[in-house]
Amino acid sequence: MSGHSPLYFKNRLYYVLLAAGGLVALAGMFAVYLMEHHGHVITGMNNQVVWGLPHVFAIFLIVAASGVLNVASIGSVFGKSIYKARAPMASLLSIAMLAGGLAVLMLDLGRPDRLIVAATNINFTSVFAWNVVLYTGMFSLIVIYLWTMMERRMNGWNKTAGLAVFAWRFILTTGTGLIFAFLPARQAYGSAILPPMFIVLSFAWGLAVFHLVQAVTYAWNERQHDPAIMERTKHLLGIFVIGSLYLVTVYHLTNLYFAQQVGFVRFILIEGGIYPALFWLGYIVLGNLLPLGLIYWPERKTNCVAASVLVIAGAFALLYVFIIGGQAYPLDIFPGFTASSSFGDGQIASYSPSIYELLLGLGGLAIAFLLTTVGVRIFNFMPQD
Repeated sequence: MSGHSPLYFKNRLYYVLLAAGGLVALAGMFAVYLMEHHGHVITGMNNQVVWGLPHVFAIFLIVAASGVLNVASIGSVFGKSIYKARAPMASLLSIAMLAGGLAVLMLDLGRPDRLIVAATNINFTSVFAWNVVLYTGMFSLIVIYLWTMMERRMNGWNKTAGLAVFAWRFILTTGTGLIFAFLPARQAYGSAILPPMFIVLSFAWGLAVFHLVQAVTYAWNERQHDPAIMERTKHLLGIFVIGSLYLVTVYHLTNLYFAQQVGFVRFILIEGGIYPALFWLGYIVLGNLLPLGLIYWPERKTNCVAASVLVIAGAFALLYVFIIGGQAYPLDIFPGFTASSSFGDGQIASYSPSIYELLLGLGGLAIAFLLTTVGVRIFNFMPQD
């Protein structure tokens, strides 16, 4: 074995990674089969918590898919050369994560075969119907955008395509926020803050994912990252983290202003058991304070990859609190009165995710991983500085 070239080991590792990603994706498909065969009764979901752990994975992948395009937009729209060199990889990552997130979303709904009904009978009064157009439009625009980068004859249209993607991703992330903002049947949602909050969150999460994938790709190809470029992008990550923390703070302060929302805020931040723990330790400390310390601590070599991993971990903690905790808290149907029934009205819902939900969520990550790994291998998506 010692006589084999580095290229041999690199190729072998590539197929090992493909096999590992494929096995995780197959495990996710097996979980889908069991959930379809036995019903969602085998999951931790119930009549109160209808969006479980798979939706945490799906929303993260979709929001980060929009945010990672910020790297490409800074290059194509604003003419920053170091970001323009990273636009192809950012576009590939966006397609991969969008595909993985939508796969989880569709397979978790219970009847994915009925997607064709939603696609052919669009109800324009539904935000979910808007997203059918938004997601397909995003896929199409990113493909065109990649075409203008990779085909020399189309280079003149690159800025136009970049502007279209730049605008469309804002609309798409706004639509994701509106899914919750227009949902009146949950006490946690129904706030105009949510669309801009999701947009700023997408900036931080997308750039964190890009940093992580870029570091792995550079290590894979035995290349060193330019310290000057890393210095610029790490400060951008810090700005996005601060901005997202600000919007999340405004969201909770806005809820505190309304008397009917005080109980929900106390539940999420103080009295809700797992939810306050995840919010304060998972999101605030791990997902914000520690990454900001790694980025801005004076006279310290920045570990941007570690900061990015922490930002991603904080993203999952926040989404779990927002999505699961928002459903667990009961809707205040009759303000000033106590409501109770055999359907759990007025009671805080319990939820424990099952292994099937976890496998489905990891399957979505595996799909994004496989598409990215194959895309970087086949096409020349490495940044050319």
